[in-house]
Amino acid sequence: MLKELVKVTTINTMPKSTSVVIIGGGIIGVSAALALSERNIPVVLLEKGQIACEQSSRNLGWIRKTNRHANDIPLAQEADRIWAQMSDRVGVDVGYRQTGIMFLAETDEQMAMYEQWLNSASELNLDSRILSAKEIDQYVPGGKGSWKGGVYTPSDGRGEPTIAASEIANTAIKKGATIIQNCAVRTLSMTAGKVSGVHTENGEIRCDQVLLAGGAWSRRFLGNLGVSLPTLPVIASVLRTKPMSGPTEIAVGGPDFSFRKHQDGGFIIMQRGKVDAPLTLDHLKIGLQFKEQLRFGKDALNISFGKSFFEDLAIARSWHATIRSPFEDIRVKEPEINHGLLKDALKNTSNAWPIFKNAEIDESWAGLIDVTPDSTPVIDRIQTIPGLSVATGFSGHGFGTGPAAGQLAADIVMNTIPLVDPSPYRFDRF
Repeated sequence: MLKELVKVTTINTMPKSTSVVIIGGGIIGVSAALALSERNIPVVLLEKGQIACEQSSRNLGWIRKTNRHANDIPLAQEADRIWAQMSDRVGVDVGYRQTGIMFLAETDEQMAMYEQWLNSASELNLDSRILSAKEIDQYVPGGKGSWKGGVYTPSDGRGEPTIAASEIANTAIKKGATIIQNCAVRTLSMTAGKVSGVHTENGEIRCDQVLLAGGAWSRRFLGNLGVSLPTLPVIASVLRTKPMSGPTEIAVGGPDFSFRKHQDGGFIIMQRGKVDAPLTLDHLKIGLQFKEQLRFGKDALNISFGKSFFEDLAIARSWHATIRSPFEDIRVKEPEINHGLLKDALKNTSNAWPIFKNAEIDESWAGLIDVTPDSTPVIDRIQTIPGLSVATGFSGHGFGTGPAAGQLAADIVMNTIPLVDPSPYRFDRF
C-alpha cells in the first residue's frame, strides 16, 4: 500500500441486517455509501482489505472531461460540481484543484483525433479548445518538444487519491454508514429468487439491496454467480517525485509520458504510452470482445505471458458460502512495478521539459485496472439477479467521476431519479 494512504478507523462488529450492502471500499463504493447515508438509508460497506487500498489510491488523480466518450461526459460534469464541494462536505482538503488538463499531439494523426473528439463533444458546453504549439509553450514554458498542437480543458482538475476516498469514507461513517474492513463478501444470499443478504467470511448480513463496486475483482465475484462481466486487467506503473520546481500547475499528457503536480510539490509521472497486460485465462475466454480496442490500442499494451497466467489460474473461480473465497486469500493486490516503463517515463518527460532532469523519485507503485470493451463503466441493475446492482469497469477513469458515479449508483439502487441518464452504463450493452 502507498505510504501516504490515509487510514480509516472502522468497527469490527457486523450488524445482522441493513437496507443496502456495498461490496468494495474504493472511491465508487464509499461515494455511494456517503450518498445513501446522507439520505438516511441504512448502509453497510464491506471491504476485503483496507479502504482505497487498491486502484482508488494508485491512480493519477486526474479529474477530467477531456477525451472521454461524449456519452460519459455528463457524468464527468456532475463530478466536477461534486468535487468542487467535496473538501467542505468532508471537512478535509482532498486536494481538489481546478488547474486544467492538456493533451499534446506529436503528429497530424494525433491532432486529428483530438479535433474529432472536440467535435463529438460540441453540444456539451465544454471549455475545451485546440491549442497551437506556440500556446503550449505559453501555458507550459521551458519545453523542448516539437508539438503539432494539443487540446486543453481549463475546467479539468486533480485530486489526491491517497486522501479522497478515505475522507469520503470517514464522512459516510459520521453520517451513519457502517464500514467494516478486512471482511470479504463470499457470495449473495437468495430468497425466492431475490437477493436477501450477503454471506461474508464472518457470517451473514440480511439486506434488501446489494451494490457491487469491487473494481477488478467484480468479474470474479459475478462469475461465481453465473454472470459474465467482460472486463480484462491491465497494470499501470506510476511514480511520484520529491518536491521540485515544475513548469506548470496544469496536468499534461504527452504521447509517451504524463505528469501532474502533487500537493506536496512533487509530480506524479507515468509512461502514458504503455501499460502492462500480462495474459490471464480471461484473455483467452473473452479476448475477442476487445478486438476493436486491440486494433486501435495494441501499441499501448505490453502483452506478456508468464507467471501471472499461472498465478491467476490458481485463483478459484467458483465457491460457495462456506468455503474460503479468493477475496480472503488476496486482501490487497500488489501488481509488480515495471521500473523500465518508469525509467522511460521520466526520460521522456525530461526530454520534453528538461526541468525534470533534476527529479528525484520518492515513491513508485503499480495498480490493477479493470477495462471494459468500450472503456466505459457498468452502472446498472443485474436483471437476472433482482436486488443486485453493479458499479464497476471504470477502465482507469474512475477516480475522476467517482463521487458522481457513486451517487448515480445509489440512485439506481434506490430506484430514484438518476443524477444523469444512466443508459450509457447499461450492463446489457455487451
